[in-house]
Amino acid sequence: MVERPLILVSNDDGVQAQGLRCLAHWLVSLADVIVVAPHEARSGAACSITTGKPVSVTRIEDTPGCRIYSCTGTPVDCVKLALDRLVPRSPALVVSGINHGDNASVSLHYSGTVGCVTEGCVRGIPSIAYSLMTRELKCDFTPYQKAVLHITSWVLQNGLAPGVFLNVNFPHVPLLQGIRVCRMARGRWESEWDDTSCEDTFRLGGHFVNLEPEADDTDYWALQHGIVSVTPLHIDVTDTPSLSQLQSLTLPIL
Repeated sequence: MVERPLILVSNDDGVQAQGLRCLAHWLVSLADVIVVAPHEARSGAACSITTGKPVSVTRIEDTPGCRIYSCTGTPVDCVKLALDRLVPRSPALVVSGINHGDNASVSLHYSGTVGCVTEGCVRGIPSIAYSLMTRELKCDFTPYQKAVLHITSWVLQNGLAPGVFLNVNFPHVPLLQGIRVCRMARGRWESEWDDTSCEDTFRLGGHFVNLEPEADDTDYWALQHGIVSVTPLHIDVTDTPSLSQLQSLTLPIL
């Protein structure tokens, strides 16, 4: 009998998040699934890890084809712990999401959802992050099931280049207009701190500004037109053209 693939699933919204539960439920049709996710929301954790104190993990649920663990650590802690201690064999994929809120453009740098798959990629495992362009905690994920299975099946069958992982974002629409492979939009967050009722105390907020709204080859353009954006990212963030430009900085060893 051919052994089914194994997919490791995590997120940053917490183990009880609706997006995570939908994702894990759908992926059972493709593979055995092990979920290791934070016991509470850890949004914005990026690639942070826990140091200086222990991290605990608890098995909280078993259903056919799926086992779920809750972890007190960060999203990346969850992936590290799963790969080192919990999975019975090397996963075919690491998949994260579905995040409540998009992780397009520069937002991906802050995202624990993307942090999970960054860690998977570092460990040499093809990895995919899924996010939805709404922060509603209760929403209908059904329109995105077919796209999730299509993209995940493609990566299972074809793999990804070494050091490459995928950042996938869904527009919040009832009917998707397709899937497009595209680059990150150039943008930034502005007016990021809101006042509170306490003097000298602020709450993170703000709004994202797309600095190239007319460009039709970016993730934000796709999302604004009801299209799923698929952006390949590379774990090596070296700017190769600058290597030559900066050669005058070098000094001989004395």
